[in-house]
Amino acid sequence: MSPRTNDSAPESERGSEPADRAAEAMPEESPALATEGGTGSEAEASGSAASEAGATTEATDKAAGEAEATAKSTAPAADRTATGAGGEATDKAAAEAGDEMTDTAAAEVTDDVADERVAAVRRLSASGRRRHMAQLAFCASALAVALTAGAIVIGAVRDDGGAATVASAPVGVSPQLLAGGDLDASITSLQDHLRSQPKDFGSWSTLGLAYIEQARTKGDPSRYPQAEQALDRSLKLRPDNDPALAGRAALAAARHDFTDALKYADQALKQNPYSERALASRIDALVELGRYEDASKAADTADSRRPGVPVFTRYAYVKELRGDVKTARRVLEQALDTSTTRGDVTYVATALGQLAWNQGEYDSALTYYARALAADDTYLPALEGRARTQAAQGDRTAAISGMEQVVERYPLPQPLVELGELYEARGKEGDAQKARDQYTLVDAWVSLARANGVNADLDTALAAADHGDKEAALKAARAEWARRHTVHTADALAWALHVNGRDEEALPYAREATATGYRNASFLYHRGMIERATGHQKAADASLKSALDLNPGFSPLGATAARKALEADK
Repeated sequence: MSPRTNDSAPESERGSEPADRAAEAMPEESPALATEGGTGSEAEASGSAASEAGATTEATDKAAGEAEATAKSTAPAADRTATGAGGEATDKAAAEAGDEMTDTAAAEVTDDVADERVAAVRRLSASGRRRHMAQLAFCASALAVALTAGAIVIGAVRDDGGAATVASAPVGVSPQLLAGGDLDASITSLQDHLRSQPKDFGSWSTLGLAYIEQARTKGDPSRYPQAEQALDRSLKLRPDNDPALAGRAALAAARHDFTDALKYADQALKQNPYSERALASRIDALVELGRYEDASKAADTADSRRPGVPVFTRYAYVKELRGDVKTARRVLEQALDTSTTRGDVTYVATALGQLAWNQGEYDSALTYYARALAADDTYLPALEGRARTQAAQGDRTAAISGMEQVVERYPLPQPLVELGELYEARGKEGDAQKARDQYTLVDAWVSLARANGVNADLDTALAAADHGDKEAALKAARAEWARRHTVHTADALAWALHVNGRDEEALPYAREATATGYRNASFLYHRGMIERATGHQKAADASLKSALDLNPGFSPLGATAARKALEADK
């Protein structure tokens, strides 16, 4: 995944979890509760398996294999259930819910279900660190159960006739709240308002946008179906309203459906050429489709119409992708100087930290991450960036501690892989198993993401190429390349081909990944190793040296491999 694929501009400061209104909203014998109640036998069985797994190393290895198989086997079931909201199970759930649930109540119930999903992933992370792989199997099953419950509850959202459409939300629940206030409190306010004004199309679109932002900041893809329901409701009440169309664009981008993201952004801009969110989403879509020249033009247009932090950060990223680091840094520094909210300061400072880290400027990166965390000490990208930079500087203890904090809260593929590699690089007793646990958790997250409509092929390709099923990595990379041609998909396909021993086929893609001038040490490392495997020794040494000169600590394992290759070639 590209560094900012899911990074919409900051919409809020992070706060406490949304208020729990499930008891008020749901009938006592709700379909969701009935579904979740069926996990008892699984818990008992997995507890027994965990006990057996602790007896011998052989038993543990067997449990690990079963756990991984379970994590994979639950994904299709979850996919079928989650995407079958209009099917038999959902129809039954909707009939049972009947008139006891309003539109707003259903939205609130999905909050509670989504929290259960996040809790399930957290249990996955905890079980991985304890090395109870049999318990991991149960947690993977719990993910599927939570997703099933979510599909049923979301399917219960229904139409209420008779009320007049409301023109817009009151000031108290306006979109501005998402930029300057507590996001979770804003969601609660929107839900409260929609209880009394269920025909307010403006508030439905704002609620959808809030769920998208919540998914981004909390690493929780289970919010996306909620966002989709809210945005669909808004458009049903007022077709072609630009905030909801812009929300659709943002949702499609978050799910990595960039063709649809571009389509909805263009539709929104047809209604309102000055829609900041649509302008930003249009840039995102063009970048992620590999249309960099068009993205640059779109950034110029957006800057002329709606200059501000959301546009500035995207403008800078387009420049970075084309190798113009100086301009990217200047634009981000100007954006930081003009930031007035804590959310903006956190977001822009983190972007500057990432830019500095990419150039191997570790002291500068830590300074920016410190500024971001001073504004919001819970901001996960800043915590992750700080840990990554500490690892690059050789402070492995601090790096592991920091990355453990990140994955404990919200286990996402990139930090999970990085933590696993940090364990491998440390090499203490038990670290090899800890590393494997992290890589297994990536599979669980991918299952969760796919069940909620997210295309996770790029995540799969990057993680599996080094730490999983190499054939699956290649299949996923080919699928992603068929959808879009970017530097990131070219690099992923090149590396997947390399680990499958197809280096001659890989080399053109590795060269394409580095052709725009984008300064990325991992890309250079991958290119160098592929050049080495194809007999281009001089080019290989130049690429590997360039990777280490640019960012000597770009990867806990990759940087070491690059140095060993250069030493062997002397």
